[in-house]
Amino acid sequence: MPARAKSILMWIVVIFLIYAVATNPDRAASVVEGIGDFVYSVFSGFARFFSNLAD
Repeated sequence: MPARAKSILMWIVVIFLIYAVATNPDRAASVVEGIGDFVYSVFSGFARFFSNLAD
């Protein structure tokens, strides 16, 4: 992907995120919390997997 297109796409994403938070902050916070929970569960699963391998 050309650098110019990547830059434009990045700005579109940033503008969309600002718009989403400004228009509905409760929903945006809920989405971020859900992503955080998902990331936590993924790392927790990896930790359990490697812990079971060590046993």
